Amino acid sequence: MTAGSFLQELDAFKAERLAPIVGAGQTSLLGPASGDAIALLRVALANEINVAELAAAWTPTTPEVDVKIAFARQAGDEAGHFQLVADRLVALGVDLGGFQPPGANPLFDYLRGLSTTVERVAGGLYTLESIAYAVNENFMAFCSQRGDAETVRIYREYIQPDEQRHQRLGRQLLEKYATGPESQARSREVVGRVLEIATAARAKAAERLGIDCLPGC
Repeated sequence: MTAGSFLQELDAFKAERLAPIVGAGQTSLLGPASGDAIALLRVALANEINVAELAAAWTPTTPEVDVKIAFARQAGDEAGHFQLVADRLVALGVDLGGFQPPGANPLFDYLRGLSTTVERVAGGLYTLESIAYAVNENFMAFCSQRGDAETVRIYREYIQPDEQRHQRLGRQLLEKYATGPESQARSREVVGRVLEIATAARAKAAERLGIDCLPGC
């Protein structure tokens, strides 16, 4: 299969598997806005540091220079997102002096175990950032319902453009490097597994927090 045809098929596969996550967040918006906005921003804070550390860890062990630089830039962007969310929480009266990076996480444990370039690109830039962009749209709608225009502005002007750029870059890199049957099959497997783990993890977190409009990274 040509790289272009493979990516078209992979896009459709990803959209199909992503739909339940997006739909759950949209269902949460049908009634009056409920849920703890500060708790959700704490989720975002944990996600941002997780993905920043992940991309930073991949950078020195990725041989292809263009992918290495992509991960390095992603790490910097996500660190910037962490600071934006942290600043917003502080403005809302939250003391982050004792903040500690989150512990074990099934999704990031899986991602850290990926060793090849196409696996990392497929799981991180291409899929994880697609999840983040989609669920952040629901989170922004939630914040809008609650009258939190500043959080919406931060996501709209800074975080979402980065997430979209990361996902597009991931697609371009997969088109370049996932060119054979083995690399394409492995990429598809990773995309499916990331979405499977993310769906389960988000459902569990939604049950704990009482809302499905969880932000991404």
